[in-house]
Amino acid sequence: MALRVLVVQQDMQNAKPLVRFFKERGDEVWSAWDLGQAEALAEQVKPHLLFVDLHYPNNTWLDFIRRVRRLSEVRVVVTSRHPDVQREMQAKTQGVRVFLRQPYKEEWIQQALDRLEEKTTPRPAATATAEAAKAPQVRTPVRYKITLPYLVLAFVFALAVGYVVSRVLLETAQERFYNQLLATRVQAADWMVGEEDRLLSSLRLIANSQGVGEALLARDADGLRLLLLPLALNTNEEAIALLDMQGVSILSIRQIPGQPVGSYAFSSGGLDFQNLEFVQLVLQGVTDARGDKFAGLVQNPSGAYFYVAGPVFDANGQQVGVVLVGKSLMTIAAQMKQQTLSEVTLYDFSGQPLASTIFTQREAYAIASGQIYDIVSRQAQDSLTRSWPISKLEYTELLGVWEARGGVDIGLLGVSLTQTFLVRTSVLTRVQIFLLIVGGVLLVVLVGVYLAGLITDPLQRLVRVSREVALGNLEVKVDVKGDDEVAVLAHSFNSMVAGLQEGSVYRDLLGRTVSPEVREQLRQTFGSGTLRLEGQEALATVLMSDIRGFTTLSEKADPAKIFEWLNEYFGVLVPIVVEHGGVVNKFDGDAMLAFFGILPRMTSPKNSARAAVDTALEMLKAIERLNQTRRQRGEPPLITGIGVHTGVVIAGGLGTRDRLHYTIIGDTVNTTQRLEGLTRELAQGNAVLLSISTVEALGEHAKDLHIEALGPHAIRGKEEPLFVYRLYVQEQPKDTNLAL
Repeated sequence: MALRVLVVQQDMQNAKPLVRFFKERGDEVWSAWDLGQAEALAEQVKPHLLFVDLHYPNNTWLDFIRRVRRLSEVRVVVTSRHPDVQREMQAKTQGVRVFLRQPYKEEWIQQALDRLEEKTTPRPAATATAEAAKAPQVRTPVRYKITLPYLVLAFVFALAVGYVVSRVLLETAQERFYNQLLATRVQAADWMVGEEDRLLSSLRLIANSQGVGEALLARDADGLRLLLLPLALNTNEEAIALLDMQGVSILSIRQIPGQPVGSYAFSSGGLDFQNLEFVQLVLQGVTDARGDKFAGLVQNPSGAYFYVAGPVFDANGQQVGVVLVGKSLMTIAAQMKQQTLSEVTLYDFSGQPLASTIFTQREAYAIASGQIYDIVSRQAQDSLTRSWPISKLEYTELLGVWEARGGVDIGLLGVSLTQTFLVRTSVLTRVQIFLLIVGGVLLVVLVGVYLAGLITDPLQRLVRVSREVALGNLEVKVDVKGDDEVAVLAHSFNSMVAGLQEGSVYRDLLGRTVSPEVREQLRQTFGSGTLRLEGQEALATVLMSDIRGFTTLSEKADPAKIFEWLNEYFGVLVPIVVEHGGVVNKFDGDAMLAFFGILPRMTSPKNSARAAVDTALEMLKAIERLNQTRRQRGEPPLITGIGVHTGVVIAGGLGTRDRLHYTIIGDTVNTTQRLEGLTRELAQGNAVLLSISTVEALGEHAKDLHIEALGPHAIRGKEEPLFVYRLYVQEQPKDTNLAL
């Protein structure tokens, strides 16, 4: 079943990969950048999945999540351009458990979906019929019919199987231990991938910081120091270096071991990185499928470090150097241990330990050259293990290749666990195992056959009837016998078939009524007779809006952009109509036709006119807010004319027998359209014109509005002129006396 997905991003460019991913899956996708518009969309479409950017100012994004969750059962994935621990913790307080970082790659989006705690597909609501309400209760559960004979069987079989399984499990302890080592190493490797991504985020922050490229080009070590120190403190990185295009260090920053966090040592010049292969790749401007960032190991006087490197560009886009962000291997090993609960050792390709959490005499635990060859040549088989005693404990270490970004091998990784849970066991003979299994299986089969005969007969009858229903026969019924779970299931099945019979009537009705705005009202009121599909006269208030000059605007803009503008525009206006009890009847390009006072029930002209006028006022305010946003984006404002007229319409299903659309027709609709057209002649900017019939219908409520009488005006197709009024959001410095 297709999902309804709502993507809310500050930058709509960031939303495109998410939208494309779900559309290719066949899901329905909506996107928005404005939280107010997004909330209106959420209320309208009831999404199953919500992707929301956490970088919105203050806590507006968090309040948005709370409001949307009150509207529907929605699964939320929070997105971000960079880590923000505080905001992610705030999201977790709202039950959010899945986070997605940019860039939104397909595999990462799928992983986010996989991490959701439960399926996001909608759960259809159950409709209880009168017959279902009378369903009998279970008096003799089936489990009681099965439990007693199986109790003795389960006891005997459990003894036998427990004995065998205990033997088998103990004999396979070594295999389980090895599998645990494999899982631990995978966990360590996955953690390193995340840590490398974090270092890359810090690298991008430094490389893109204003002034860094210029200071590096000028070889201004003091200026770089002033720029890098705040960045180093904020990101809490252990080592940062900036190199010129010859690979010579202009400035390097390194945390002082044993000192409080934020204590850095600085050095300028002297350090030469030009012989490092991964630095050379950056200096040469090399890029691969992962980009222009590379990683490697560096031996400093203070110890071994893991570095990621990337280019630094000046304001003109010219590369002026290289930035390196690194972390000591001792810190990496310690954090891996904390993550995996295992001992971790990092080696170079010569087999020498670079950092370890398990031993200090590193030379005694170097890897032999022959073992190194086996590790490198047997990567697909997860390499090999070795064992040693340390502090009276027997450790087993699993060795493998340590990979960096892009699958580059930079060293060897070893994870170690103790063998304390391994025990010696005896071997059960094959004859004993065979006899126990065969005897137990035969006993279970004999009892199972007997019990199956008691259960399967009514279930088979239920299967036969369900097949008839699947073929479209809704006249069948299951004979209900007994008072156990199968009987209750049969009774519920009969109730379901009765519901399908009723639902088929509604599906036939609604399938021929294509207007989605009135389907629910049709379902609710059709049986009562208050609404009919044949044409009927009704006194209603009609509202029509249209964007001035949109045709000219469309000729100058990209069609996709025009489509986006209209979706945004109607996404603002439609919720206002719905909120005031109106029905959006149709869209015609940039025009929208709505009516008040017919659905879900007939209302008085006073109420329909008031609802339409209040809607028009709210639309004026909303359009102005939208235009402010569009001006900020450098887009032209959308100037809208709105006409409101009250009169008699013909409401009903228009079309053919197989394709009906509930709509309104008549002179009132035509007059409303002409009235909206007058806004181009009588007003500048956004404007609302009311007919005299609407003002009269308002009654006393008209005195609370800011209305200007514009006098009679000729209406195309009408012999008599129409007296017109203009509606303002606030009182204008004009004559507002009503000439009724």
